[in-house]
Amino acid sequence: MVNIYEAGPFEGRLEQWPVLAVSGALEVRLAETEHEIEQAQRLRYAVFYEEMSAIASPKMRELRRDFDKYDDVCDHLLVVDRDAHDQDGQPLVVGTYRLTREHDAMRAGGFYTAGEYDLSAMLNGLAADTKYLELGRSCVLKSYRARPGTMQLLWKGLLAYVARFDIDMMFGCASLPGTDVSEMALPLSYLHHFHSMPSHLAVRARPELFVDMNRMPADQIDVRDGLRSLPPLLKGYVRAGCCIGDGAVVDRQFGTTDVFIYFPMSGLDARYKSRFGLVK
Repeated sequence: MVNIYEAGPFEGRLEQWPVLAVSGALEVRLAETEHEIEQAQRLRYAVFYEEMSAIASPKMRELRRDFDKYDDVCDHLLVVDRDAHDQDGQPLVVGTYRLTREHDAMRAGGFYTAGEYDLSAMLNGLAADTKYLELGRSCVLKSYRARPGTMQLLWKGLLAYVARFDIDMMFGCASLPGTDVSEMALPLSYLHHFHSMPSHLAVRARPELFVDMNRMPADQIDVRDGLRSLPPLLKGYVRAGCCIGDGAVVDRQFGTTDVFIYFPMSGLDARYKSRFGLVK
């Protein structure tokens, strides 16, 4: 886990960290202990493997946790319900994001997303001093998804983290449920035609994994229907101003079809800046 208390821009303000935002009994903050990271992994297991159709390894099934090598080097953003508790009596983790900065990824041998997408055009095309952040493993406990403010609080925490570390650009994979791309013509084509990345930075799915997203002509797509066809998290990214890479990837372990999201903070929609306190 990254030591957020290292000397740096937050020295002298540690009492404000890692809690990023509060809404009633819910608070969003970074994991500070191994137990909190394990809670995030249990939540991911419950959502991805028990509720959805991801395929767990024997060790994951034994521990009932989703984990990989990136968990040891990244930051884990948590939404915690202080009025609910886990089996160990600790406040319950009900939402999470996995956040990986460049120096963290290098400790793990590269970004997780590079397993599906060629990132070289994007990373080589950005200014040398660009600070970027990989997003991953986002989920919310089922009983909290309809609860007002849970996902918004997770996003508020994410954008507070971005502001504190002066992040210029976020990226990662977002998923559509299922692996039958023939049933995803509308969402994939909508993203391809109306939200594609700038050509000079275009990230493309690795050749052996590439699935063509251009499955319907642009003039046959109603943009409102296209937006409505997206799952909630991906819809939120698009509304906030993200762009999409070239090609989808079928992830059979997780039972999803992934698309690449490119999210420069300069392109963040003004409504989101206002909603999450990034403008006066």
